[in-house]
Amino acid sequence: MTNLRELLHFYDEAGVDTPLEDAPVDRFSQIEAKRVVAPAAHASRPSQQQRPERAAASQPAPPILSKASVPDDAKVAMARQLASSAATLEELREQLAAFDGCNLKFTAKNLVFADGNPTASIMFVGEAPGREEDLEGVPFIGRSGQLLDRMFAAIGLDRTGVYIANTIPWRPPGNRTPTPLETEICRPFFERQIELANPKLLVALGGPAAKALTNATEGILRLRGNWKTHMTASGIQIPVMPTLHPAYLLRNPAQKRFAWRDFVSVKMRLRALTD
Repeated sequence: MTNLRELLHFYDEAGVDTPLEDAPVDRFSQIEAKRVVAPAAHASRPSQQQRPERAAASQPAPPILSKASVPDDAKVAMARQLASSAATLEELREQLAAFDGCNLKFTAKNLVFADGNPTASIMFVGEAPGREEDLEGVPFIGRSGQLLDRMFAAIGLDRTGVYIANTIPWRPPGNRTPTPLETEICRPFFERQIELANPKLLVALGGPAAKALTNATEGILRLRGNWKTHMTASGIQIPVMPTLHPAYLLRNPAQKRFAWRDFVSVKMRLRALTD
């Protein structure tokens, strides 16, 4: 019982919270069975001289394994069409909730669309939801979200004065990094979300969000602290401040001083734009 409890605790820490099958499968017993069957099959196999010449021709063709569905050009085109047809953020949320073109939707518990004030002058964009966000359907509410709230307060902001979203609205299994295909299938939706929210400033939380918003190729440690630009589909240029993700800061507390500098720069830029 103790070992089972420890195993379940390990699964929980690793982000495994959903079984893929109704009944558990003992993979170790399958491996042992193969080891037992293989020698017996080898012993009963006829020699080259005894084997009929037609044996090779009569062997059945290997089974064709079905490939997992991945976002393709047609699905990307469909995502663009649906995103562009949304005239409001609520319509965009409904279109995204009904869209079945991204595999992540089928392993996530909830759509994590946005939080905060959609009419705010500043919008914060992360990469993808974590476990707590997936359970509640709200971005940045776990440990990293609590740190982000404290970072807001340090420059005189809170969630009533900011808009928060992610480039990926569904949690990847086990909190893995979203694939480039998954990012591309979701890109029309988060770009349309930015266009409809129409913020004066964007803050990219972490490298993946910074690259998705600015098409930059550098890592976040080179990008952070330097103002970039996001171009909307309608041709509007929005200043972007890439900074370190709160989850990274929890693992590397010494880097908080750099994030503080970035947030001070954001505060000064926002004040200049709103005065």
